[in-house]
Amino acid sequence: MNGIIRRVVIRGRVQGVGYRAWVEHRAKRHGLQGWVRNRRDGSVEAVFEGTEDVVTNMVASCRRGPSSARVDDVAEETAPEDTLGLRRAGQAFSVLPTI
Repeated sequence: MNGIIRRVVIRGRVQGVGYRAWVEHRAKRHGLQGWVRNRRDGSVEAVFEGTEDVVTNMVASCRRGPSSARVDDVAEETAPEDTLGLRRAGQAFSVLPTI
């Protein structure tokens, strides 16, 4: 691990609007590791690992989301390192199946 790990759950109109692809693109562009997935309750969950300033900026970006989304709430918490293990083998950042 080379920084901090944060888990976020984003609620609002965040499924079916390209939110996961937007998160993946931004995370990869900023060199973050982790994953993103839809949840059956309509929210999106993501885990980000990186330097504190980059992760903090990514979480702040999630509060806005892509222009097609409407973010109502973002819950954030520190996550244990083992949450990164959900990524697909060989990938720094993954889009995971819905849970």
